Amino acid sequence: MSSIYAPRKVTIERRNRGENGWLRKAGVEDIDQLRAHLPHELDYEVLESETAVGHVMLQEIHKAAGEKSGDLTVVILGGRGGQSLHRLIGEKAVTTELDGLLGRVHVFTQDALAPMRDGNAFSFVRDFERLLGEAFFQKVKSFTSMQTDAPDLESGLVQYLDKLESCGPIDLLFLGLGPEANAASHLAYIKPGAGARAADVGGIIPVSTSILEHHINKFKAGGAQYREEDEMECRRASHILTLGPASILGARRVVQSIVDADTAPAKVASFDRLIKTKFADDHEARARQLDENPGLWIRLHANVRSLILPNVLGA
Repeated sequence: MSSIYAPRKVTIERRNRGENGWLRKAGVEDIDQLRAHLPHELDYEVLESETAVGHVMLQEIHKAAGEKSGDLTVVILGGRGGQSLHRLIGEKAVTTELDGLLGRVHVFTQDALAPMRDGNAFSFVRDFERLLGEAFFQKVKSFTSMQTDAPDLESGLVQYLDKLESCGPIDLLFLGLGPEANAASHLAYIKPGAGARAADVGGIIPVSTSILEHHINKFKAGGAQYREEDEMECRRASHILTLGPASILGARRVVQSIVDADTAPAKVASFDRLIKTKFADDHEARARQLDENPGLWIRLHANVRSLILPNVLGA
């Protein structure tokens, strides 16, 4: 490993797994992380609509704010899983209802396709701007996205992780569940076989065709207004910037929302495998399970709320 940056005397190191590059704090061991986070069954709540899911997600932000004084660090979710929440916040942001809350919140994004122009309609940031609205960005304490157009993607990601660390720990992390082959799944954009380990805080990984297709389809289904050149540039993206397992495990609270099995029917099998997998007792075997099916990382977090719609169960 080679040191690439040292924020506040914490050295960030890169670990390569094939073409995948993972960043971690020096001195943190994977085995210690796995021992500290024991697997459990995933309890989930079935709600009647995306709107209901959005209201519960906003309640979670209020709850997190009520449990501490000072600023709040929230990592938001791109795509369909977060859109109902973002519309709701956008509607309320033009009033004074959320002013006290928004003035305390540091907002971070969790993944991004790169390289890509900041103005591309398939960028999560453009979708956030469309749904959250101008008033939100005027009132929120800070908003930090991953740098998809940085000349050096790795240095840009390290700067992002440095700011997240300075505002951390993460008080509330919103996650979805992305479908993968063989009923596997991804969290953030930690994909199967990418070699993510328990101590990795972030990664730069090659993009797969299936993820690009899923990304584009969910943006179209969510009503994104785009030009043909936006889609062409998105399809040329070569890498994904993503938070890593250590960032997920280090969050105080994780809230998962899975609302788009209608447009991504493979999520039915992915969710079924997620909730039914039996974890291995041996830590190395468990690490292999997590690499084969990264959606399982959520079952190592002790403070999780999973919100789904009936169609995720095949209903």
